[in-house]
Amino acid sequence: MTRFVVGLTGGIGSGKTAVSNRFLAKNITVADADIAARSVVAKGTETLEIIRNRLGDDIIDSTGELDRPKMRTLVFGKPDIRQWLESITHGPIMNLLRQTLADASSPYALLVLSAGTGRTPLINRMLVVDAPLELQKQRVAARDHSAPETIDAIIAAQPTRAARLALADDIIDNSGLPTALDKQVETLHQQYLRFADYD
Repeated sequence: MTRFVVGLTGGIGSGKTAVSNRFLAKNITVADADIAARSVVAKGTETLEIIRNRLGDDIIDSTGELDRPKMRTLVFGKPDIRQWLESITHGPIMNLLRQTLADASSPYALLVLSAGTGRTPLINRMLVVDAPLELQKQRVAARDHSAPETIDAIIAAQPTRAARLALADDIIDNSGLPTALDKQVETLHQQYLRFADYD
């Protein structure tokens, strides 16, 4: 297991995946909470059956997978459903993330979190991907084709931009060109290699 773990977070549409993919291309282990969340509710899992039993067959798409757009709309329209879903998925998600970190052989690893501001004992340093709110909304609309009110509800349910930035040890500004992102990731990569050696 690597001894140095960088937590990576940012609001929806900020570009966490664009950043984590660049670290992944440098052969850095990435434990991604969003990927783990999809895994624990995949077709055939016990958790998906629990969701079906609570919310009905309509929450399952024609392939037998969770209908994610429908679930997203439901979750952010009904806080009680969101809290229930988090309560049944948090444990399995964290177990998967811990296992990925335990298996890591890279000099350091990235733990990609949701947009929350919680700092777990697993993390040595926090990296926040930042982008202006309107740019976040534009990216989410282009990516997910979500309705504006759904996007607004998701953003409202997340910690504020200011709260995330207050947590940061390092900040990546993802409001510019991909080349600018490349340079920022490379600078931090070199920094994290040094930290991993001397922590």
